Amino acid sequence: MKTNYKQKIFVYFFLIFTLFAVGIIVFEQSRERKFKTESLEEKLDAYADMVNTFLVQHSNQTQAMDSLVAIFPPNIRLTLIDRQGGVFYDNVFKDISQLENHAHRTEIIQAGKNTIGTDIRISASNHLEYLYYAKQFPNYYVRVALPYDIQVRHFLQPDNLFLYYILSLFVVMLFLINYVAGRFGKSINQLRSFASSMEKGEWNKETQHSPAGNEKNNFSFPQDELGDIGTKIAENYRQLERGRKEIALEREKLLQHVHSSEEGLCFFSSQKTVGFYNGLFIQYLNTIVDQSNSEPSALFSDRAFDKINSFLYGHKKGDNYFETQINKQGKTFIARINIFEDNSFEIILNDVTTQEKTRLLKQEMTGNIAHELRTPVTSIRGYLELVLEQSLDSEKNHDFLTKAYSQTLVLSELIQDMSLLTKIEEVPQSFQLEPIKIPALIEKMKTDLEIPLKEKGIKMEVNLPEDTCVKGNSTLLYSIFRNLTDNVIRYAGNEVTVFINKYNEDADFYYFSYADTGVGISDEHHLNRLFERFYRVSEGRTRDTGGSGLGLSIVKNAVLFHKGSIAAKNRTGGGLEFLFRLPKNKLKKPN
Repeated sequence: MKTNYKQKIFVYFFLIFTLFAVGIIVFEQSRERKFKTESLEEKLDAYADMVNTFLVQHSNQTQAMDSLVAIFPPNIRLTLIDRQGGVFYDNVFKDISQLENHAHRTEIIQAGKNTIGTDIRISASNHLEYLYYAKQFPNYYVRVALPYDIQVRHFLQPDNLFLYYILSLFVVMLFLINYVAGRFGKSINQLRSFASSMEKGEWNKETQHSPAGNEKNNFSFPQDELGDIGTKIAENYRQLERGRKEIALEREKLLQHVHSSEEGLCFFSSQKTVGFYNGLFIQYLNTIVDQSNSEPSALFSDRAFDKINSFLYGHKKGDNYFETQINKQGKTFIARINIFEDNSFEIILNDVTTQEKTRLLKQEMTGNIAHELRTPVTSIRGYLELVLEQSLDSEKNHDFLTKAYSQTLVLSELIQDMSLLTKIEEVPQSFQLEPIKIPALIEKMKTDLEIPLKEKGIKMEVNLPEDTCVKGNSTLLYSIFRNLTDNVIRYAGNEVTVFINKYNEDADFYYFSYADTGVGISDEHHLNRLFERFYRVSEGRTRDTGGSGLGLSIVKNAVLFHKGSIAAKNRTGGGLEFLFRLPKNKLKKPN
């Protein structure tokens, strides 16, 4: 059983005072016994001196000793011993010839050395226990013995009054010790309870709803030094908890900022383990690396990031920033790295091709529109002029009118696409948002394009969970997958397979991959401009296959309308791959 601090203090003080009390008792009892023994020995010494005086007065004649012994206490044994140990008088034994030599008796030996000697033992003569006292004189030893009976023992026994006094004082001290231990123990127990409640989180629960600066707890520390320490610890902990909550709040804000940032951000520890990252970082990373990957650590093994890795391995202390440019898949990325004091670091990927593309679009917009309108208008005008000015048979007439009508359809599609783009950019609020299940939308698109898909032998493999639900506009979401599929039908070739996958998701977005196994684009330079209005990889191929030239531009603007982003890359093994993200439909929980 584990003892508490109060019990330990009580035991320590108890042992100390016990040893102290026992020491005093033993010392006092031994001294009192010594004093009583000396008092008794003084009496026996007086008897010995009287015997010696009597013998001197009677010229050492022992015949008159009986008259002296008669005045002694009746239990006194008197023995006269010569220098050689022979007994020449004993008041108990009249026949001294029966007594052996006493030279080796303890008290005689001591008296021979120190004038006097004492001993307590059982007599070899009459087998009684005596207190012997021997004193040396010039020609003999006078030994006075007192029976060591109950009376003598009682006389020599120390007085118990002092013992009772010490024991009573000891009991009082125990109460004082218990009180003092309680005083010390209360502070320690409060500190221990406080530490235990902190570990379990109970103290924090009691205070987390209190107004800042007014937190109260159930711990009342004593008004002493330990109590002051406990109060300071509690106050420091309260401040620490407040600071921890503020840090957690700021961290949450930072995470929200990271996830909503227009830059790809990823934080790594000093051992290159991933801390946290946003979805845009994964999207940019998958645009750069050859194989799609949802692990940010993939950049450490990709050659496109060789300069970043070289800097990480070779940077010197104080060299905490590095920036490089990465050109991949027809796009330009700026990769930055910041190293922090604990050697953890962040890598930032930023797609800088958008600004340049916007500038070029503004310059080319007017020319592109005029160019795109000129061809069908010129064709319509030419066919109509032939019909109006030439005398043609009915078959030729019908043929030219049909071709003119076909060009009006191209114009209509072009105007419709331009109108949709303008509407997205100018009045985006006109598009209503609602939950849209992407798998069902794709099935509808496949049904609408069933005939051209069969004609080209195009297969579609859709790998999306049934509950993939996006919050968006059905028209714009449909246009994303419809235009991407139209692009495959027109340019990818025959017997192509299309893969539509969800390769990642976070709290806010789904990340989609739309890939085909078609001819792809041999020159990656074109990838950077696929989403430009009226941009064509091949003018001749585009004219032959038709189309307004705005399909992929609509795709991009529709994705941007939904707060997403999109990128194109050449697929390993051939074909194109489009990577884009769309927002999740977050159902609000009822209050």
